[in-house]
Amino acid sequence: MPEHRLVDHDLNRLRDKVLLIGGEAERAVAEAMQAFISRDSQRARAVVDHDDAIDAIELEIDDLCIDVLALRPPVAGDLRFVMTCARIAPVLERIADHACNVARHALALNLEPQVKPFIDLPEMGRLAVEMVHASMDAFATRDVSQARALILRDHRIDDLYNQIFRELLTYMIEDPRTISRATHLLFAAKHLERIADYVKNVCEQVVYMVEGRVIKHVGIE
Repeated sequence: MPEHRLVDHDLNRLRDKVLLIGGEAERAVAEAMQAFISRDSQRARAVVDHDDAIDAIELEIDDLCIDVLALRPPVAGDLRFVMTCARIAPVLERIADHACNVARHALALNLEPQVKPFIDLPEMGRLAVEMVHASMDAFATRDVSQARALILRDHRIDDLYNQIFRELLTYMIEDPRTISRATHLLFAAKHLERIADYVKNVCEQVVYMVEGRVIKHVGIE
């Protein structure tokens, strides 16, 4: 088999593994939020238990990147692609970790009465899942316009987090008995806010992969 066909095969395997871990991260966020909203402890435990499998995929991606770079070094756009995969795989694994943390807070909250009806938190979760999905779509299709648009959507989740923070602070001040439960809610919201930040990181890498431009510290032009 010609050398370039070997490289193409490896690059396709690498792309598929990145899409796999992205899909697993998206599912983890969706399942964690569903467990949180429905107060489903069994579902929350399943999210936590599945995290090791996601970690294993990240290690597989590491090994694939090393194999490609060491044995059949790519050039130009293919090299940027490999570097992008190496950079976003741990980001996607961290998204799954934050989903696990949301699930752990759900498990803690399920032991106590609900502080307040869930309103903004489910919306944060919906947006987070949608953003993870869209970021992987941008990666798969090399759509820098979609990647840039997603970066700009981060402010919506930030606004929701700030609103939740203010509401829960009011609950804690008015009734100190709610402090423990409200803190779990606040941490869950913070994990969702961090997931959106990680989506931005993925999108920044998509721009680098396609255009060779680093926008992480200079913003979108």
